[in-house]
Amino acid sequence: MKDTLGVLLAGGAGERLYPLTRDRAKPAVTFGGIYRIIDVTLSNCINSDLRRVYILTQYKALSLNRHIREGWNIMGVELGEFVEVLPPMKRVSDQWYQGTADAVYQNIYSIGSSRPSMCSSCRAITSTR
Repeated sequence: MKDTLGVLLAGGAGERLYPLTRDRAKPAVTFGGIYRIIDVTLSNCINSDLRRVYILTQYKALSLNRHIREGWNIMGVELGEFVEVLPPMKRVSDQWYQGTADAVYQNIYSIGSSRPSMCSSCRAITSTR
């Protein structure tokens, strides 16, 4: 698993959880005191020995970004491990994410440059564009 890159899509508005999502994205909604919904997924990644994770955000992401920065800085950077937030950058389009596939596509450069030898399908996608 150390050669695997995780990409979590955490930009959802969470309309069915309103009013909990009035001020934050669904993955940033708190439960059980200090925990957030995204902590379940990140915990599963870490417990599965997945130590290189990008989190793609979009909708009201400030509290989620802060939570990731302050609560998930436990990775061994010198070992190439990371949990990193990738905000929308409009790198390949002039629009924000149009769905989950578009979120991955717009971040294909970051995903592919993470460790190109381990992401041959990412190189194939970027070389055809």
